[in-house]
Amino acid sequence: MPADTYKTNAALTADERALVLTRVFDAPRELVFRAWTDPEHMKQWWGPRGFTLPYCKIDLRPGGKIHFCMRSAEGFEIWCGGIYREIVAPERIVSSNYFSNEAGDVVPPSQYGMPDWPAELLMTVTFTEQAGKTTMTVRQEIVTAGDSFPKVGVEGAKQGWGESFDRLAEYVESA
Repeated sequence: MPADTYKTNAALTADERALVLTRVFDAPRELVFRAWTDPEHMKQWWGPRGFTLPYCKIDLRPGGKIHFCMRSAEGFEIWCGGIYREIVAPERIVSSNYFSNEAGDVVPPSQYGMPDWPAELLMTVTFTEQAGKTTMTVRQEIVTAGDSFPKVGVEGAKQGWGESFDRLAEYVESA
């Protein structure tokens, strides 16, 4: 096991198996939920700064798929996908999350230079509203036995999600 990797999956606590991020948006829950579930909305904010989302397809139903491409300013493409497990509009989205190729086939994270990243994650996004503001929590949990989060990867993921959430805030708060 590389020195910069957390404990193996079997030794991880529930909290160590998950990356959890929370953000409050000055926007109604229905709008924030739509930003996650409508491809045209998602194209406006998904990805760290400097990335675009030139392709996004969403089949929003249990068993439906999400498939998208993030493109860096330098033209590097990262394809991802997932399968929706649960949709409770506008409260909760549960889906798998994995790297894919352009055709939507699952590929190992090493294809995108992330050899130590988990092969698949379970992503749960919850939305609660209070006084016109939406609290959104994203939980990405390791599901594949033997996988773990590399420390360096976690910090990069936190930065990437933080920039995505900044872009989401700008988008929904100006809508």
